[in-house]
Amino acid sequence: MIAIGCDHAAVELKKAVMKYLEEKQIDYIDLGTDGQTCDYPDIAEQVCRKIISGEAEKGILLCGTGIGMSIAANKIKGIRAAVCSDGFSVRYTRKHNNANVLCMGARVLGTGLALELTDIFLETEFEGGRHQQRIDKITKLES
Repeated sequence: MIAIGCDHAAVELKKAVMKYLEEKQIDYIDLGTDGQTCDYPDIAEQVCRKIISGEAEKGILLCGTGIGMSIAANKIKGIRAAVCSDGFSVRYTRKHNNANVLCMGARVLGTGLALELTDIFLETEFEGGRHQQRIDKITKLES
């Protein structure tokens, strides 16, 4: 299950990502917004709480740049959110950082690239091994 949310700047991109998930038969939870003006930290919190509770495995957060969502999401213990705009970064944030939230900017990316990045995020596995000790150190920083 994927938790997805956006602020008012990224409604159209969120719709495109949800359609893409439906086409790939990937279940998701839509946590808004549907167009009304909202504050991105509220949406980030809702998406991240679904991951922390185990209701969702990963999350996708969208705003104008992706930056605000990533800052807000990373304040929540257990979340490793990365704002990405290229495939290499997405692939390695999954492989090496075990990112559980992908943040993207609707004002930065075209729809085609955003869907490609979504695919990479969902299909790339964490390598573990030597990278796990680094994740453990990040987790310790949260304490």
